[in-house]
Amino acid sequence: MTTNTVEITCIACPMGCDVDLEVDDESDEILSIDGNQCPKGENYVKEEYRNPTRILPTTARVNGGVLPLVPVKSAEPLPKGKLEAAMREIAKVELDAPIELGDVVVENVCDTGVDIVATRDLPAAGESPIAAD
Repeated sequence: MTTNTVEITCIACPMGCDVDLEVDDESDEILSIDGNQCPKGENYVKEEYRNPTRILPTTARVNGGVLPLVPVKSAEPLPKGKLEAAMREIAKVELDAPIELGDVVVENVCDTGVDIVATRDLPAAGESPIAAD
């Protein structure tokens, strides 16, 4: 049996432990975990090794807005391997102002089941940024 050591920096708590995983090269099974200083670290590195995910923050183009871009993010973490394809899909989007916080910009990005949503209001050019009562 041959093994490999994988180092992952845990971000489950502010300590930022460097955790070593000993992995069986043939079965990809985690044999041991060393270096985490809290129980969250063990769970985090197991998931990060098996299925790394990330929240994707970026921007999308806007037509007719007070700004040319609106900040957006994935509503849930995306598989790390899908981030580049998701960025390409978002880059094709052109939204029309006004945009409201939480508006879905891309549904089911890259067939992941995760939506891309606006993270701020963006009024149309000429609109008051403060809503009237």
